[in-house]
Amino acid sequence: MLRPTTPADMTDFSKSATPAATVITPCDALTVMFDGACPLCRREVAIYQGLVPLRPLRWLDVSSANTFVADPAERMRLMSRFHVRQADGELLSGANAFVALWLHLPGWRWLGRAASLPGASSLLEFFYVLFLRLRPRIQRMAKTLESGKP
Repeated sequence: MLRPTTPADMTDFSKSATPAATVITPCDALTVMFDGACPLCRREVAIYQGLVPLRPLRWLDVSSANTFVADPAERMRLMSRFHVRQADGELLSGANAFVALWLHLPGWRWLGRAASLPGASSLLEFFYVLFLRLRPRIQRMAKTLESGKP
């Protein structure tokens, strides 16, 4: 369960900030929830973070001990798929979450618009689920490459 907070807690944490504790809350930005323990996720998020968003974004590493998630099962659920929380509080996951993010990013907005066409999101979700099945193997390979050990 996500802990409700006051507006004072709804700080926009940039990629360079290291807050004492981050709470998952609705705010006036799209909140991007990613698994920072995943080397693939970190690399992809770094690409997105290197862009100047068209609308406000808040980056939240749900794998971090600094991110408050009341229930460990909820943390695992958030880490298992890509999630975003829209400014209105709606939580999106998988392909729908990517589409929402892409619509906020220059150079990616066209893809978000194309993925918003009828049927496109379902097709993207199909391929995303296939990727999720391969993700553990790809993560192991990426970790091996990061460590420099064969």
